[in-house]
Amino acid sequence: MRYRAIIALLAVSALLLVFAAGCTAATEEKIPSPADEAYARGLAEYANANYRIAEERFAEAFALYTDVGDPDKAKAARNAMFRANRTYMEYPLDAAAAEAALREKVPGITDEDITDWLENRAQKIVSENETLYFYDVSSDYLYAHFDEMRKVTATTLDFDYIARYAWSENRSGETGPYVNPVRYEGVERLEIPFEALPSSGVLKIWLPLPVETESQRNVTVTNLSCPEFIVAGPVTTGAIGYVYYEVPAGAVNGNLVISADIGFTSYEQIFEDIDPAKVGEYDTSDPEYLLYTASERNIEVTDAIREKALEIVGNETNPHLRAQMIYYHIIKTYPYSHVPHGSLDTRDPKVAESTYMFETGHGDCGTQSMLFAAFCRSLGIPARAIGGYQMLLSETPGTHFWAEYYLPGYGWVPNDVTVAEMADWVTIPEEKRTAFKDYYAANLDPTRLVIQKNVDAPMDPAIPDDAVVFRAVRQTPAIVSDTAEDDMDLFTSEFFSISLAAVD
Repeated sequence: MRYRAIIALLAVSALLLVFAAGCTAATEEKIPSPADEAYARGLAEYANANYRIAEERFAEAFALYTDVGDPDKAKAARNAMFRANRTYMEYPLDAAAAEAALREKVPGITDEDITDWLENRAQKIVSENETLYFYDVSSDYLYAHFDEMRKVTATTLDFDYIARYAWSENRSGETGPYVNPVRYEGVERLEIPFEALPSSGVLKIWLPLPVETESQRNVTVTNLSCPEFIVAGPVTTGAIGYVYYEVPAGAVNGNLVISADIGFTSYEQIFEDIDPAKVGEYDTSDPEYLLYTASERNIEVTDAIREKALEIVGNETNPHLRAQMIYYHIIKTYPYSHVPHGSLDTRDPKVAESTYMFETGHGDCGTQSMLFAAFCRSLGIPARAIGGYQMLLSETPGTHFWAEYYLPGYGWVPNDVTVAEMADWVTIPEEKRTAFKDYYAANLDPTRLVIQKNVDAPMDPAIPDDAVVFRAVRQTPAIVSDTAEDDMDLFTSEFFSISLAAVD
């Protein structure tokens, strides 16, 4: 609240200074334009948590700047409008609508349970002094209440299929760590309808691609469309896979179609036989060690995180055993839920996703993985959140993130907190539940498409700092346009698809 008050004061002070200058020096008089006034009011409303009103003021400023032919200020106002919208757009429910959603999805839920959830645990935001609730408030309730969730999954989840690697009886003789290769081939396709394209300017597109890792090899990218517009890439090594396009609006006469044929070999990872006594010493001067033990935009190492991590591991000092204790702690303490990624990425002041889950208890696969990495990093264990897609739940690729921690002498050891937690969503024998969680503590199935080795992985060229683009992950294309009137990066994700099939 103090931050918002300061920003509001600065915005008002800026206007007062402009008016004051006009009073003291007539030759330097600079009266704010209606567009400037609208923009300043937008800043003040945003700082006061009036996000919907702020969006309206920024939209007004955008129109006024456009009318007077000031494209730079128009873009700034447009981007501020986008940010204001993203801040609250994932919270469309008022209290009555949130209650109705809970009653519909959780038959038999009591008035007391609804009140407790909405008042104490549900994700919400305040705008214009009205409490607004997260769009998936009812699913989040189910994720936090396994007994209710199991009623749903009894008829909707084929857990034997999901557990086909964790419960495999044909793993004797596997030496690891990389076994059971599966070759995948398929197509990425982005098709933006002509009517959704800007009429002028250049469309900048970062298209995600597979990247070479220890467990994902022989990456191929062929038949990239629109090669005349490729500025950088394709990049399939390093921290993240992508190809970068700059497409002039005047060069597109119909729907814009960008596609690529991709292929890669994914390996099952087996690290279950790690001997803690054989874990080597870290080279604390190594650049990778420094990178993966430091704070980042969404993996934040704080004093509170470090204090909690030390509480979790107690007197244990071995990095492997410490990481395992953190893994099981997250499964037990931080249940999966859907989260407002767009709001977290744009809201001021910025809250790292790992910190958001640590403080609120809410987080999905990416957030759980980021919190795992933050706990590990706080103890000097290199860790990262890695991701792209998974084909574990069905043959259709689904966006997903998981985690890795580094052990000298062994390499990057995977785990998947979110998939492991799924064992709590179903009614199965306890020994099978335990075996499933133990598998995903230091092993990983080969049904993965890796796009980036860590959240917030940098690309070259980088996404401009003033662009309104979700920066943590690159599972769908990043799209930047200085001239579009709509938030293209937000809605064009629905025009992107990946199809994959195992070919051997």
